[in-house]
Amino acid sequence: MADVTRRFHLRHLRAAPTSWVSHTVGGRVRRAGTGLSFWYRPLTAALSEVPVDDRELPLLFHARTEDFADVTVQATVTYRVSDPAAAAARLDFSIDPYRGTWRGQPLDQVAGMLAELAQQPALDLLARLPLAEALTTGIAPVRAAVAGALAADPRLTETGVAVVSARVVALRPEPELERALQTPTREQVQQDADRATYARRAHAVEQERSIAENELQSRIELARREQQLVEQRGANTRREAELDAERQDVASAAEADRLRRAAGAEADAARVRDEARAAGTRLVGLAEAEAEAARLAAYRDLPPAVLQALALKELAGQLPSINELTVTPDLLSKLVGRLA
Repeated sequence: MADVTRRFHLRHLRAAPTSWVSHTVGGRVRRAGTGLSFWYRPLTAALSEVPVDDRELPLLFHARTEDFADVTVQATVTYRVSDPAAAAARLDFSIDPYRGTWRGQPLDQVAGMLAELAQQPALDLLARLPLAEALTTGIAPVRAAVAGALAADPRLTETGVAVVSARVVALRPEPELERALQTPTREQVQQDADRATYARRAHAVEQERSIAENELQSRIELARREQQLVEQRGANTRREAELDAERQDVASAAEADRLRRAAGAEADAARVRDEARAAGTRLVGLAEAEAEAARLAAYRDLPPAVLQALALKELAGQLPSINELTVTPDLLSKLVGRLA
């Protein structure tokens, strides 16, 4: 709205750049235009202010389809006042010269006129369409019908109102009917979801089966490798036993050969010792025989009394130790007699 200030008995009006203001005095237009700023006398001035910016008008109305279903139409009409002088002449855009406010509600009149003009073609079109077709393909025809009706209406042209655009946002049936219409789609979507769930589960089962098969193959391969390892360990153990047996055989053969050689050497040494002992014994016997022969040869030329004395001496040497000896005269005489 215009900004009105007071200075003594005068008033000063300052309009916005998007507002068209007309100042009339005595039936004559003193000034008219957008974004004006001027002084005036409130007792003689007649002022009008028309907004010339684009304005949005939301519309919400009910319509009935061919099959008697109630639908709600949500639309938006964008308009502006293209001829503010004609609009000020047809509608009451006058403002209070003291406060700068509208005396009436001109924009409500414009909105009511646009709503009536927009509803009529939409109602006519929807009345010839069944509900399903209206909900699926009805938005574009309704938008075209509303835009065409608003653009061709002479009353808007005479009022100086130009429609910039008309948009139909939604066509919606009653909530119960909408839920009923959504039921097949929901069921289809649920069926698709169930199929997707089943397919996902089947895929998961298949994946689990593949994983189980892979694990089983891994276990089989591991068991086979363990079997190969056990067999290889057995072969290694058997080979070690064979090598150990061969080593023991070689060691036993070497020990037996050593023992055999040692036994042979010992037998040779024993034979040599026996031979040496026999030779020594033979030499000793020969020497004793020679000594005995020499002694006998020496004794052969001795007289018998000497031989008897030597025999007694020899006998005395063979007798045990005698601490005391008692010689009687009889014994002494016998002994002398024998020596004689």
